[in-house]
Amino acid sequence: METVSHDGRTTAYRQSATGSGPTICYIHGAGGNHRIWAKQYGNPDTPPAVAPDLAGHGDSDDVSTAPGEETLEAYVDDVVAVCEATSATALCGNSMGGAVALRIALERELAIDRIVLADSGAKLAVDPDFLDTLADDFETAMEILHSPGTLFSDPTTELVDHSMEAMRAAGQEVTQLDFETCDRFDVRDRLDEIEVPTLALCGEDDPLTPPEFHEYLAEELPDGTYREIAGAAHMPMLEQPDAFDSAVGSFVGNSE
Repeated sequence: METVSHDGRTTAYRQSATGSGPTICYIHGAGGNHRIWAKQYGNPDTPPAVAPDLAGHGDSDDVSTAPGEETLEAYVDDVVAVCEATSATALCGNSMGGAVALRIALERELAIDRIVLADSGAKLAVDPDFLDTLADDFETAMEILHSPGTLFSDPTTELVDHSMEAMRAAGQEVTQLDFETCDRFDVRDRLDEIEVPTLALCGEDDPLTPPEFHEYLAEELPDGTYREIAGAAHMPMLEQPDAFDSAVGSFVGNSE
């Protein structure tokens, strides 16, 4: 792991210089860390990759922020610092990571050529009952997320263990902060401001940010494209990595 210091804290990230083309910064979702992108930064046939741990996740320093705008801005600071340190010129965000990517496009003067919104949305409302469960019983909340057809279309033991390991490492407090931040996110009225070519990419079976969210993004963004991945739900980067990497690589490679 490498690190970059900024805003009084340190952000850790994993970097892979294999492959050719623009460097992609992969941004994990709620309760995750850089390891959810292992199939991307570990693939020599994909563009160079960098994957940060957002504040309070993985090996990155924590930050004391309120749910919503304040937390999202801290995560934006993390990603901008990593992109500047690694010369990454493309963003690929999963779920909450997509919210971070959109906020960067709207609010920061970072040189970005392509954005991939992977199973994300312009609004990320969370079921109030799930938020209550997450606050009261972390293990039950994780079981709900990892039930068949939620994070994964057809969850294997390996996929579930990989995802749960990251969420347990983040812990209940950070994971709850993430989901509450997602619940407050809504930039539907600002999509026309984002001129960066953007791929709205999703698993065909995703119930959390379903295909219609991504069709909406592709329609409302000035330069949006929609693509669907068969046999996947909310985390196609793990469930169908070959199809995911092909879609992202083809889209980002067009910026050269």
